[in-house]
Amino acid sequence: MPLQSFTFNPLAENTYILWDDNTKHAAIIDAGMYNRDECQQIKSFLEDHQLTLTHLLGTHAHIDHIFGNWYIKQEFADVPYYLHADDVKMIQRSDAMAAVWSLDYTPSPLPDHYVQHGDSIVIGTLKLDVRFVPGHSPGHVIYIQEDENIAIVGDCVFQGSIGRTDLPGGNHDQLLEKIRTEIFTLPADMKLFCGHGPSTTVEHEIKHNPFFQ
Repeated sequence: MPLQSFTFNPLAENTYILWDDNTKHAAIIDAGMYNRDECQQIKSFLEDHQLTLTHLLGTHAHIDHIFGNWYIKQEFADVPYYLHADDVKMIQRSDAMAAVWSLDYTPSPLPDHYVQHGDSIVIGTLKLDVRFVPGHSPGHVIYIQEDENIAIVGDCVFQGSIGRTDLPGGNHDQLLEKIRTEIFTLPADMKLFCGHGPSTTVEHEIKHNPFFQ
């Protein structure tokens, strides 16, 4: 399964495109494009690789992960947006968060579909399994592609760190517990693609992440 990452917006958020080589169907996970140039990078990549965008997936809805949602829904009107219902409140607070951080923000559309723990999302011939991992935000989920041994984990866990929990809706103890039960129970060699910074593995974080030592 091909996967491409982009680092976008003033908060250096990782946006991912993954696709199925058999059908050329593609999904964007966490559309963080902040300006027209970043939006064009996404459009050009899809065109250059002859991909058909079929899904817009959100791990959560903090503002740096939804900056580009408006563009996707404008440019690819029929592409559905998937998010956990508990993070809709994050979208509703986004205007206020943008003002606090003096960031430009075009309002994100609300989800077309809600995801929950145990769901599977099919992109071409690929299947992404959904796990609910709240704590960084109330409705945070991760997307797992078992055959390729990868997971897109948003802002739950980073290489050597975890997502912040001091924002509205955060819960430190809950995040630690959910990382243990929902991420550290994945295969040790599974590669974790994070919402910020480099990728890591389950085994590396179990052994070296200071929050779990």
